[in-house]
Amino acid sequence: MVKNSHFAEGLNNLYYTLNDTLLLQSFTGAADANGYLQLGQSVARLYAGMENAISVLSDMHANRSYIYHNGIAAEWGMPGLQDGQVIESIWERELLDRIHPDDLLVKHSLELQFFHLMKKLPVGERSDYQLICRLRMQDCNGQYRAIRHRLFYISGADDGSIRLALCLYTLYMEASHLEPAEGLIVNTRRGRVVETGKEQVYSLLSWREKEVLSLIREGSRSKEIAAKLSISQHTVNRHRQNIFEKLQVSNSLEACKIAERMGLI
Repeated sequence: MVKNSHFAEGLNNLYYTLNDTLLLQSFTGAADANGYLQLGQSVARLYAGMENAISVLSDMHANRSYIYHNGIAAEWGMPGLQDGQVIESIWERELLDRIHPDDLLVKHSLELQFFHLMKKLPVGERSDYQLICRLRMQDCNGQYRAIRHRLFYISGADDGSIRLALCLYTLYMEASHLEPAEGLIVNTRRGRVVETGKEQVYSLLSWREKEVLSLIREGSRSKEIAAKLSISQHTVNRHRQNIFEKLQVSNSLEACKIAERMGLI
């Protein structure tokens, strides 16, 4: 259960930011939408059977998901989750509502970072990356079990948008893994971990934008920030708007919360 109103507000804020970031892309490319979707569905079914996974293929353009699990969901205590089920959302609530709130916060934050990293990369390089998380998920008895979650994008259009994402949920076998969530962005072609603070996603904001946002977090107003940084108030306001656009938020409070979750400030 979510621990307090401040935590719940932060989690909801992050969820809506991620939701809008994924769904409000400009899907104007000429990619073969039906062909990519059929390929994605085949891949999702294959992973579900090979890995005893719950496999969720999400179509950001249509705001729709396709769920495959080859019968494993019933063993996890989710008999209502049908194999081949289609839901009119990119959010698999039957699964997400069972994830520990602390872990869900980490998951959403990492997914937002992962998205921004992918958008910076050429379309042909995006398939080299995966987001891998360890999460705690409740079973039908309310007991938490350790779950391995993997996310990767399997199609994009020539406009650079990201349309199809595949999430895989599989069980960890050892109880020793029942710890708070942790996650990594991995380049599987090079066998390299994208480390916090050292890769493109974490340079989403410029050093000056981070300075401005840090001062906003401390309660400074635009005039005060301008004086402290020896820049004009107009420049401060321009940095502020750039920050809002990059973080997909509408005000300073949301910007500070999202930047903190992403480790930017």
